[in-house]
Amino acid sequence: MVVSLSVVVLLFALAVIFTRNGGLKVSHALVCLLLGFLLAGTSMAPTIHSGLTATADIVSSLRP
Repeated sequence: MVVSLSVVVLLFALAVIFTRNGGLKVSHALVCLLLGFLLAGTSMAPTIHSGLTATADIVSSLRP
């Protein structure tokens, strides 16, 4: 668990750096994809999922 958590933190740092630099290249997108797969395997996955679900529910309830 410690190794995967450190990899998640490293990939998160890289994703933040890549998005702050501007354009997202294919290599940057792969790092973000790996980050997503590794986050899905951590204990934070249910919290992230419920947060995204709540956000989607709020957005879908808005009327233009």
